[in-house]
Amino acid sequence: MWAILFFLLPLIGIAYIGWHIWTLLPLHWAWKSLILVCGIGCFGLLFLVVGKRLDTLSLPLSQVLYEIGTSSIFIMLYLVIIFLLLDLGRLVHLVPHTWLYSNWWSAAGIFVIIFTVFLYGNLHYKHKVRVPLELTTSKPLPHDYKIVMASDLHLGYYNPRTELARWVDMMNAEHPDLILIAGDIIDGSIRPLIEEGMAAEFRRLDAPVYACLGNHEYYSGEPNAQKFYQDAGIHLLSDSSTMIDSALVIIGRDDRTNLHRKSVEDLVANVDKSKFTLLLDHQPYNLEQAEQSHIDFQLSGHTHRGQVWPISWITDAIYECSWGTHQRGNTHYYISSGLGSWGGKFRIGTQSEYVVATLRNEP
Repeated sequence: MWAILFFLLPLIGIAYIGWHIWTLLPLHWAWKSLILVCGIGCFGLLFLVVGKRLDTLSLPLSQVLYEIGTSSIFIMLYLVIIFLLLDLGRLVHLVPHTWLYSNWWSAAGIFVIIFTVFLYGNLHYKHKVRVPLELTTSKPLPHDYKIVMASDLHLGYYNPRTELARWVDMMNAEHPDLILIAGDIIDGSIRPLIEEGMAAEFRRLDAPVYACLGNHEYYSGEPNAQKFYQDAGIHLLSDSSTMIDSALVIIGRDDRTNLHRKSVEDLVANVDKSKFTLLLDHQPYNLEQAEQSHIDFQLSGHTHRGQVWPISWITDAIYECSWGTHQRGNTHYYISSGLGSWGGKFRIGTQSEYVVATLRNEP
């Protein structure tokens, strides 16, 4: 059912946009046909991404095709919204019929709106928001801890090594004690990470890095992801835990893509509850499990908070918390909207972020 909708809805959207563009542009049919073929071709590149056909092409070409194909989804969404608003306006007699037929002014206006919105979205994506977070505990700590937290880097064809280098510099500038990453370090293919030698960038980080798997690590091939984590010096916690300074317990849960992963209850069965416990769980479903298992803090990602409005409304409806701080009982949560993004480099109504948490004893 969901697979049918995944393919059917975009086709309906393309047909709807195509009909409006055909009637809107005052051009010869040959020019209009060429414009529509180019637009459909851009969207068609998405199937190269999904089918992993880009791995057979040169890296620079694959990066360009990836960005065009995935960006077309968001542009198509906003074109559908604009044309729906115009159609509704026409039905209630607020929009003249002539605005939608052979009208250069309307075509130019729509182009300016789309260009402006996505230029802003791209600039906003490039601006990484530093989110400060204060965590206190009554459990004994030898000293205060400064922890940089992130999720959803989605490194690959459109977040290359140069971008990762900038992120590494940002994290190092915080001089953290620990770095935690809640999954989806890899986007969909391991190939660009290997060819660009991204593991070397991770090894520049000045603090120990702990991470769990996300669903995209499974898309790229879990064994490949684990090998990359090892080469990058990242401590992978997959249904396992580790102790820091005999004071902190970091638990990494496998992604829910693995239907046989352990429950939170099983993961804490042998954990010393007198220590401060941090849980890394990529997808923020069933938050009550961390509360019931007396986890002190959970870091998740995955949602991107929809990445662009109005998809953020959908993620807000799906998840108990799709972004930001949250609390259930004595358990605190942070659901990150991600440092990177999937597809086109746009953030509209959401933000790309990293968290700088200070963990200290209660006064």
